[in-house]
Amino acid sequence: MTTKTYAGIPEEHSKLGTANIVLIPVPYDGTSTWQKGADKGPEAFLEASENMELYDIETDSEVYKQGVFLADPITEGESPEAMVEAVHDTVKTYIKRNKFVTVIGGEHSISIGTIRAFNECYDNLTVLHIDAHADLREEYLGSRCNHACALYEASQKTNLVQVGIRSMDKAETYVMNTDKVFFAHEMVEDEFWMDKVIDLLGENVFITFDLDAFDPSILPATGTPEPGGMQWYETLEFLRRVFEEKNVVGFDLMELCPNQNHPSSNFVAAKLYYKMLSYKFLEEEDYGEDDHNYTHHLGDNLKFNKDEDYDN
Repeated sequence: MTTKTYAGIPEEHSKLGTANIVLIPVPYDGTSTWQKGADKGPEAFLEASENMELYDIETDSEVYKQGVFLADPITEGESPEAMVEAVHDTVKTYIKRNKFVTVIGGEHSISIGTIRAFNECYDNLTVLHIDAHADLREEYLGSRCNHACALYEASQKTNLVQVGIRSMDKAETYVMNTDKVFFAHEMVEDEFWMDKVIDLLGENVFITFDLDAFDPSILPATGTPEPGGMQWYETLEFLRRVFEEKNVVGFDLMELCPNQNHPSSNFVAAKLYYKMLSYKFLEEEDYGEDDHNYTHHLGDNLKFNKDEDYDN
């Protein structure tokens, strides 16, 4: 990756010491089973981000002024398990530095390490999983760190709420808590689905967003597109409500699989990421240089001492 700063923002807003936000690229595609290429997703996302307007009309904000540090990409690829451990260690390090940590993939198995890190750092974590696929297999093709297993550990160790699901294996029904799953075909008929989802979320929420949650008419460039997906403004309305009503502690975007015939998908992913940041920091009215202290956003349920110095 040749990008020096996220979205080409000025270096004054991209330094780790003052940035409130950390973006970790993970160009990994070791276990995908249909269309390969998700390892190219982070680079395509970053390139598209450089061509995006940094003023968000809806929120009347320029969230990049909160500071976005672009971390070195995690390139561990010896095995799915090694990749997950590398992601876990890196994410946890930045959480402990009081940063709002975000991850761009790459295939969805990456989220196993990310969620594990957040769950170790926050009490009573809810994982909001937005996806076309359930990803609840305990093991697939000889590994528990396969993309088809991305949310199994979360289902056992966190409050997992799944939204947009429209493809799964019969075996996953025995793991799934159907009281906390919102199937796409039911969401179409239920005008109150957003309220019901939010009611199931705890205070601290991590969002894992598989881009195939979108309908392929919006974002076709993903490894496993499924018809009948979510729409753009519907998704934004839902996400904004989640950010406003809950303490979103971090998020990831997974499964961008760049396709030269559909370059707009890269831009959709870039725009979604920036919108989510804009919603997170919506209450921040002043983006001055002295306001780069994110500790007050971390909530009171961290499992480590917030007063400890993690910058050394």
